[in-house]
Amino acid sequence: MNNKQAIAKGLLDIGAVFLRPDEPFTWASGIKSPIYCDNRLILTAPAVRALVEQSLAETIRAKYPEAQVLMGTATAGIAHAAIAAHLLGLPMGYVRSGAKDHGRQNQIEGRLEAGQKVVVIEDLISTGGSVLEVVEVLRNAGAQVLGIVSLFTYGMQKGLDRLAAAQVENTSLTDFDTIIEVALQEGKIAPADKERLLKFRANPADESWI
Repeated sequence: MNNKQAIAKGLLDIGAVFLRPDEPFTWASGIKSPIYCDNRLILTAPAVRALVEQSLAETIRAKYPEAQVLMGTATAGIAHAAIAAHLLGLPMGYVRSGAKDHGRQNQIEGRLEAGQKVVVIEDLISTGGSVLEVVEVLRNAGAQVLGIVSLFTYGMQKGLDRLAAAQVENTSLTDFDTIIEVALQEGKIAPADKERLLKFRANPADESWI
């Protein structure tokens, strides 16, 4: 089992990622989904947390050895950015979803100097909208965004297209396809579910997979 599969297994075991194709969840948008994700549960599962944070640090060290600062996305990316930064001995901060309406009215929390090389830490990427807002805020502040390292990505085409258009690279510790394969091996889904799940990923708005 490779690292991507080990993380997928960990997320499935603690229920951070839960597959239920026969009883779909409903997103806030109204879309029916066979998958539920709550990566915050990683923080309360020490063994999985250790694997995830060490993998984040190793990924950053390998892909972005020149990184000077880690910036987490609010709120789910903050803790992961803090732990990975601690392991790497790097400064960290985070980007709010909007500027504060009081005090210094910061949107970026933590010290960031123009020209610094930043890696963004995100917990989950679907269509890519929220993480790309963070990238834009950092770029507008003069940071050089080297890339994004995320815990999990769906691999949806809309998200891939948005990242490409913004010219920013994302590296995920695990992904939807790996989750499906591990869930199949673990007997958490039936073999016939694989095609249905991939059809959902291809176009979440098309509910014919149900």
